[in-house]
Amino acid sequence: MSVFEAGMMVCFGISWPIAAYKTYQSKCVGGKSIHFSLLILLGYICGITHKILNSMDWVFWLYILNTAFLLVDMALYWKYRHNKVPVTEVAD
Repeated sequence: MSVFEAGMMVCFGISWPIAAYKTYQSKCVGGKSIHFSLLILLGYICGITHKILNSMDWVFWLYILNTAFLLVDMALYWKYRHNKVPVTEVAD
């Protein structure tokens, strides 16, 4: 187990819920890229596969948790994909 890998996963793990919350609050996806999210998802799948095949440890669960948060953020992207401007700015 690498403490640096765990640190990276914790930092990403904090970032995804914040990103999803901001998207949910603003109902806006301006500046987000679904292609970037798909690339990150592919990276998580590779990390999960590596953990299962080579070095199963508790960091595996960080990959699972981060993947879940990323999928929530991606679902919000698809829900609000037509909103490129925050709802509050449209109402003004």
